[in-house]
Amino acid sequence: MLNRPLQAVIVRVGIALATRTFFQPDEYFQSLEVAHHAVFGYGQLTWEWLSPKPIRSIVYPSLNIPVYWLLKVLKLDDTAALVWGPKLVHGLIAAGTDIWLMRLTRRAVGERYVKAAFYLSLTSFFHGLSLSRSISNSAETSLTTMALSYFPWDVDLPSWSGGLRMTLVLAALACAIRPTNTVLWAYMFAWLLWKLRQRPGDIAIVLVEVMAIGSITLASIFALDTAYYGERVFTPLNFLLTNASSVSLFYGTSPWHYYVTQAIPILCAPMIPWFLEGAYQASKPASSRPLKTLLGLIVWTLTVYSIAGHKEWRFIHPLLPCMHILAASSLADSVGGDSQQNPFRRLSASHYFLALSIPAIGYVMLFHERAQIEVIHYIRSLPAEQSISIGFLMPCHSTPWQAYLHRPDLADDGRLWALGCEPPLQGQNVSEYKDQTDIFYESPIQYLKTRFPKRVDPRFLPSPLPRSKPGVTTVDPHPWQHEWPQNLVFFGALLEHEGVRDVLLRHGYQEVWQAEYGWEGDGRRKGGVRVWRFGPAAQDSA
Repeated sequence: MLNRPLQAVIVRVGIALATRTFFQPDEYFQSLEVAHHAVFGYGQLTWEWLSPKPIRSIVYPSLNIPVYWLLKVLKLDDTAALVWGPKLVHGLIAAGTDIWLMRLTRRAVGERYVKAAFYLSLTSFFHGLSLSRSISNSAETSLTTMALSYFPWDVDLPSWSGGLRMTLVLAALACAIRPTNTVLWAYMFAWLLWKLRQRPGDIAIVLVEVMAIGSITLASIFALDTAYYGERVFTPLNFLLTNASSVSLFYGTSPWHYYVTQAIPILCAPMIPWFLEGAYQASKPASSRPLKTLLGLIVWTLTVYSIAGHKEWRFIHPLLPCMHILAASSLADSVGGDSQQNPFRRLSASHYFLALSIPAIGYVMLFHERAQIEVIHYIRSLPAEQSISIGFLMPCHSTPWQAYLHRPDLADDGRLWALGCEPPLQGQNVSEYKDQTDIFYESPIQYLKTRFPKRVDPRFLPSPLPRSKPGVTTVDPHPWQHEWPQNLVFFGALLEHEGVRDVLLRHGYQEVWQAEYGWEGDGRRKGGVRVWRFGPAAQDSA
């Protein structure tokens, strides 16, 4: 039988390579697209990278730069390796969560619970959905789990500081990728200093290590980002200031209880009864110190994150391995057996119940929002004469971009464009501000009539200003102007707007490709993905 680390690698890399679906725009536009742009010189950079005070660090996208560089050198960038290479990297990083979770579980609650925690991690729905994707929260989750596994839990032992430096290095990398990860480590090191409060020499060791590694990390971030942007910039500060402003609220607000009532049930899925039981047992006076600390870390982080208006499930993904440990402490005890026995050899109702997440993982890997990926593969396969220009009339960032498309003939923004969604960077009122996507969907027919020419120019000239430039103030707040492209890509729901189908047919477009992808909660994204192309056959049918 394969050992557990190898099982983790096979599962996570397998999930990464098998995934054919769209989850979050950030997995492309804050990761792959940036690396592709750095190596190949073209691709779409979002406002976070183009605004006067950029808020994103090149640290996380740089994980993909060696992959793209190697493919470029070997002249393999026009093959499937362009997509599969980064998937392999992120699958391997994801496996670190499962592997180091075993070490963390062993140190926190004992060997008896390692198998249960590993089982819960491998079958986790949210891990299956997100962990192997190129999202910064996923790498943050792996690094946080690794760092916690080296954390000096046994502060009363002479060798308490053995893993301190490794913890700090891994925690620093996690914070470099996601500055908000400092919230977790503020709690952990406050707890450590409290436990060492009567030992000034040991406190000095911790503070010196923290200051040394923290200074090296901040200096490295500053140097890397300054080299990338070509000017002095300190992205962690810009990130925190921007997210503390009203700009973050532009992406939605949620009630204070969002993480408790919505995010935790989604992250835990079938294991939530065992997590709640494990959390309750950890809160008792007789519980072990590490379990109490993990529970405190979860409560502290949820409390701090709940203060922010903008919330997402994935923001608390780094806490999920801690939840797995609490759930494992309950699940393994409910099954029984000694430390030498695998409790999962006895197939009980609880195991079947937990296994319900597996078909759900299969669905989100292979079917849900699959068409948004397939359309890019379709466009990439088009010959040059059928893809002179392409316009995406979709909510912004609904599909991958050049990191999957990889078409230098479409490097010009005027030949390959999509609706934008730049936030109110000039201090506009968030409640009144409308981006390009909002204005388009208010009245698609009006947008098509006023922003496009009356006739299609068969030369398919580049659009002069298809989207806003981040951070640039113009006299006209909505200056967008388009040329009719050879291909239009949109969700089928757009055809339900009165007059849109007739306008497209009158202008000589016809449907040449479509794909469905299952349930979708956003009404604008329903009806599958469609590609309509200008051509004589379409004019005849009109």
